[in-house]
Amino acid sequence: MQPWRSAAGRPSGAQLLRWKVVNLEKEPATEPPVPEPPKEDLETVETRSAIAEWVVTILLLLFGTTTLVQAFVIPTGSMEDSLLVGDHLLVDKLSYAPSGSISRYLLPYTPVKRGDIIVFRYPVDVRQTFVKRVVGIPGDRIRVENKEVYRNGAKLNEPYVYHKTDYIDPYRDNFPSTGYPHLNDRATDMLERNVVNGEIVVPPGSYFAMGDNRDNSSDSRYWGFVPRENIIGKPLIIYWSYETTTDRLTDSGIGVAHLIDLAQHFFSKTRWRRTLQLIHGYPS
Repeated sequence: MQPWRSAAGRPSGAQLLRWKVVNLEKEPATEPPVPEPPKEDLETVETRSAIAEWVVTILLLLFGTTTLVQAFVIPTGSMEDSLLVGDHLLVDKLSYAPSGSISRYLLPYTPVKRGDIIVFRYPVDVRQTFVKRVVGIPGDRIRVENKEVYRNGAKLNEPYVYHKTDYIDPYRDNFPSTGYPHLNDRATDMLERNVVNGEIVVPPGSYFAMGDNRDNSSDSRYWGFVPRENIIGKPLIIYWSYETTTDRLTDSGIGVAHLIDLAQHFFSKTRWRRTLQLIHGYPS
């Protein structure tokens, strides 16, 4: 009798176990094949993934341009020679933003200071954007005497200011005064309510702003104070500067002449020395 058979002639338990191991070695277990998705489904998934990536990219760009920085071009010469017509700026919209209880410790919020260059919505028409320099903050007393600016009784040191005319204008160069024929209601109200002892007193929540090109600047002398809520931010850097004219930059049409000029003179009219130039305020 063979040792692996039982008394009844049937295979023993040990032999059955051996057969199972041998069979498992000869025929390894395999998982049933997973059917591949149809080609149309794969293309749909890839398309949706691409769309999702573009949506996220666009949302990030919109967030950046509406919350962090904004592109701005200088259309007039009121800030010459600090900023020139055709300077393209990136404006920091975060620094002057209202700080929260936690974000004030994480983000570089700063108050608007004397000497800062600010970008703001024009108080007379908020659809327009202006750039000027802050001369007076709330509580300051401002007067201009023979082109020289005095704040709180002291003459300012303003190395950034340019005077491009020699004559003295009674209103522009000796301010505050009366007699200017084209003042709007905001300027008239300022002269009536905020002049004390021959000086403009800047009210709370407002700023007195002037252009560096003092003889050719539409500023707070002509349309009043800049409300705090109108301030968008401060310029950070000139990312590109192109020699052009105010008419071409303020053209409400397509600006075909400007596009043609760019195509013909991009390299020769680009002010390469101003490219990537940082913009700083001047403490005063």
